[in-house]
Amino acid sequence: MKKCLFVIAILIVSQLKSFAQSLFDGPDTVCVNQPVKLTSNVFDAKSYYWGFCSGFLFNAPTGTNMGSGFKMNGPTGIEIANDSGLFYGFVINSQTNELLRLNYGASLNNVPTVTNFGNLTNGLPENPTTLYLLHDTFSRKWFLYVAGGFEKATSELGRVDFGARLGNPKPNVANFGNPGNLLDQPRGLFVTQDADRRWIGYAVNYNSSELIQFDFAFNPSTTPLAKTLGNVDGVLNFPSDLSAIYDDNQWYFFVTNYGNNTLARIDMGATLDPVAPAFAAGTSLGDFLFRILRPSSLTTVRDCNYLHIYITDSTTGQLVEVRAPKALGPYTGISYSVVGGMNFPSAISGILRDRDTVYGFITNALDTTITKISFNNCTNSSIPSFTELDPPAYSYNAPGVYNVFFTVDEGLPTQRTDCKDITVLAPPTLYRPNDTTICEGDTLRLYAVSTLADSIRWAAGHNIDTTNVYFDSVRVYPDHSVTYNYTLYYPFGCIVDTAITVKVVKVNADAGPDRYIRDGAISTIGGPNTSIGSYSYHWEPFQFINDTTVMFPNVNPPYDFSYNLTVVYEGEGFRCLARDTVTVRVDCGAGFNLPNAFVPTSGKSGTNKFGILNNAIAKLNYFRIYNRYGQLVFQTTDPTQAWDGTFNGALAQEGVYVWMADGFCQDGKPVKKQGNVTLFR
Repeated sequence: MKKCLFVIAILIVSQLKSFAQSLFDGPDTVCVNQPVKLTSNVFDAKSYYWGFCSGFLFNAPTGTNMGSGFKMNGPTGIEIANDSGLFYGFVINSQTNELLRLNYGASLNNVPTVTNFGNLTNGLPENPTTLYLLHDTFSRKWFLYVAGGFEKATSELGRVDFGARLGNPKPNVANFGNPGNLLDQPRGLFVTQDADRRWIGYAVNYNSSELIQFDFAFNPSTTPLAKTLGNVDGVLNFPSDLSAIYDDNQWYFFVTNYGNNTLARIDMGATLDPVAPAFAAGTSLGDFLFRILRPSSLTTVRDCNYLHIYITDSTTGQLVEVRAPKALGPYTGISYSVVGGMNFPSAISGILRDRDTVYGFITNALDTTITKISFNNCTNSSIPSFTELDPPAYSYNAPGVYNVFFTVDEGLPTQRTDCKDITVLAPPTLYRPNDTTICEGDTLRLYAVSTLADSIRWAAGHNIDTTNVYFDSVRVYPDHSVTYNYTLYYPFGCIVDTAITVKVVKVNADAGPDRYIRDGAISTIGGPNTSIGSYSYHWEPFQFINDTTVMFPNVNPPYDFSYNLTVVYEGEGFRCLARDTVTVRVDCGAGFNLPNAFVPTSGKSGTNKFGILNNAIAKLNYFRIYNRYGQLVFQTTDPTQAWDGTFNGALAQEGVYVWMADGFCQDGKPVKKQGNVTLFR
């Protein structure tokens, strides 16, 4: 019942092979999180579709039983195809001689509706057993070939013509009868166009174990001439299905044998042309450690340069895969047990991509259900898909083998498809420091060492020693937080782009500008540029300052005095600091420093007495206070003495008093001044 890669038949096989490798370029191997850049070799397409994490046939298929509501009755063949963006399936019912069309719409993931064509006015072969769907891109017509019959007397070959669209509601049918009277329960029908544009078909006879050839000449609609190639090297034993593949400029047929539970390969050579027939040789590939048991059908698909053969076992309900890098092997057999409720499976369709998911369908004879198998897309690419000419760089977040799927002119007659496997490796062992923190002004040596790397390249950036960017160690001296990127190149195609972030802690100490203050005055020191936040502040020395741990303390030095500010940042295992100095100069010669009011009864020191505030008076000749009547109410020659607001042992009256003072500063400058003070009660 199939099934190969040659649905678009007008392109000769050598052209198909060249196209398969030329649509785009990309790496074979990358590392996790390594940017992947793909380049299209097609520049004039009507549409583009890139799938970066498409379904991958090396993964085990998932299966879903779609139930029995598809009007099947003894189904013995199934095929699927994409026609201009719409998907169709075809099933033949052996017991009722009916042809069914499954209409999937725009996705094979949909549940199809069914069109039952019946037996097409008795044009279908009796008890149909196999079918093959062909698209002739020269005439742009679709043909469905059907063969059937359980014995030679009833065996026939027919053709259903759908014309330009598989959705044609009224296809035509032609019955060729039994060409050459050679068919004897035919299975595994296959039709293609060879390199000389001649149309050739093949099938295997279940009853006689023969390989039968059909020659349609140069028109796939003509009645073919048939001949038998016999039992090629005796490898056929009640063959149940045939599938063809063109590989390395050679044709190969794979055949399942129901009689001895084996898979056989028939090497057909470079051409299928019956005029110049190639040498045919048969090889039995065995049962793959008893994996194959009563095989009913098979399909072959070359996906991303690897051959996959899927075989259904009719009695065990198992799906068996045989995979190989080439048609000639070596082969690996894998059993998937019962997938998607397979129940005496009778036929398997071709394997078809619907963008990023790969689908196949299996008919189950015992319960007349359909099993859908799929190879779903993954979620490990940073970008799932893209629909323009040049895709952006993307990456994979986990090791594995990923499939890139690329199609142009999707749904058009000019549609072409290519895919590629990209192996993603775990990053090689790399020794490097973690992200780190330094103080502004410090120098740091970064290193990155990997014994497998061919070379390393540090990105030339901010404050880096550019003479060492090709070495595994480099000196940096950032003045702000910087991420330093570097790239390691490995001989197996892996490129590791990574980075180290160096955080720079800036610590600013601003003690404020130097200043002059009057003798005895209080000044606030500290500037606006001091770092604010998780810092500690330390002023020294501790004399004549109200608090040594705050940003803006008050000072009252008696003479010229310098204060040092230290700002400290404490991190995990490191300490950053900055220092600044301010000088406070005291000007005694500017005059006496006294308040202009006081309240004797306030009870607060500093406001309940009136006296000289200067700290640098070396000698006081006099300090006198007079009331408004000119009476002397207080006098002293001690600069530390102050008037308590009494006169002759009694409380002095509220009002304005005149004071006079005369003396010398510590630097010898004379100072003399007078003024007013208000006494409040």
